[in-house]
Amino acid sequence: MRHRHAISDDDWGRIKDLLPGQPGQHGKVAKDNRLFVDAVLWIARTGAPWRDLPDRFGPWNSAWRRFDRWSRKGVWQRAIEALQDPDLEWLILDSTVIRAHPCAAGAPKNGTGPAARPSKPSAAAGAASEPRSTAESAVSGCLPG
Repeated sequence: MRHRHAISDDDWGRIKDLLPGQPGQHGKVAKDNRLFVDAVLWIARTGAPWRDLPDRFGPWNSAWRRFDRWSRKGVWQRAIEALQDPDLEWLILDSTVIRAHPCAAGAPKNGTGPAARPSKPSAAAGAASEPRSTAESAVSGCLPG
């Protein structure tokens, strides 16, 4: 079964002959180019550091060194050019959105957050009370003022 981060069969067919380690080339014949490309795709798609590369891809440091060698030799550039849709130039989409809470941006604290309220002695003491919603406290964390 192919993992979700793995290269498709169609794309693999388009780049496999462009990669180093082919029979007849100088050096060792690569037996795992596809697994290595899948490892690089896993790193690229997850954004994880190389040290977090899953064991199924082999030692992370070997994978990183091979990635670095291929980068210096222009292998990735040739592969990207082979996979590139002729109707598109470079298309990079980044869906990363990072938002800081207003307090993190220097908004004054108004004393309505969880630290401003006295703590309850135990959950048993409030067992007979009505349920509370946390929506109001989440919305009113920091108000300008």
